[in-house]
Amino acid sequence: MSHAAAIRAARPEDAPAIAEMLVRMGEDLNDPPSANAATIRADGFGATPRFSVLIAEADGCAMGFTLYFPHYSTTRGGPGAYVQDVWTAPEARGQGLGAALLAEVAARAARDWGAGYLALSVHGHNEGAERLYSRLGFAPDRELRPMALTGADFTALAAEAVA
Repeated sequence: MSHAAAIRAARPEDAPAIAEMLVRMGEDLNDPPSANAATIRADGFGATPRFSVLIAEADGCAMGFTLYFPHYSTTRGGPGAYVQDVWTAPEARGQGLGAALLAEVAARAARDWGAGYLALSVHGHNEGAERLYSRLGFAPDRELRPMALTGADFTALAAEAVA
């Protein structure tokens, strides 16, 4: 890996930069984010952080990030980390920065909560990301298919819970 960026844990004051990178990632994927600086600050740096973020920067400029959180697999019999987002600025691509961000997630998750694997999903039209993940050894899990329950359907299901 030949990247010139330093990777560090994000701080609350990084929320606007993270939100801006999410917007840029959304533009790349044609999938705009709903998260903004306020939700990043509240959910990532509040009383109960729901995720961690690593930022890659060069010369004081954010060049990429990854957002991840603890994950548990009963079939693997232990903890891992789920990588929700990995993004690098177009001018930083092809230099090993994405791989370096993922390596740092793996190292921190292994150290901090005993993680033994990384899990992630890739947008079907993001061929560059698929190539990177394949080079690193990620493979499609043919037994699992990501599914989501959102919006009104999520609210309706949650309302069915017996208090």
